[in-house]
Amino acid sequence: QVQLVESGGGLVQTGGSLRLSCAASTTDFRLYYMAWYRQAPGNQRELIAYITSAGSIYYADSVKGRFTISRDNAKNTVYLQMNSLTPEDTAVYYCYARKYPSSSWGQGTQVTVSS
Repeated sequence: QVQLVESGGGLVQTGGSLRLSCAASTTDFRLYYMAWYRQAPGNQRELIAYITSAGSIYYADSVKGRFTISRDNAKNTVYLQMNSLTPEDTAVYYCYARKYPSSSWGQGTQVTVSS
């Protein structure tokens, strides 16, 4: 099972930016579907973006136009560039990897946006 390590979370003011990284411990990272989820207190975990092994990308409406997902297969890393952050983006952000038949979650990284 692939191990995922997220980094890049922190505290930022409204309108600021952060870039999250998720490093995967696998030699065939290019074959993985990678996604970012987030979970705010009291809420369910929600999918906010994914990128497939072929490079297809999806964004949830709540982040479209502000967040950008990308991957560097040479570095076994997926990124989430987050711009124009608002307090509503405050949550724990999780990286997710899937290659049939297995999947893995990262430990999560806290993002807090102050008003």
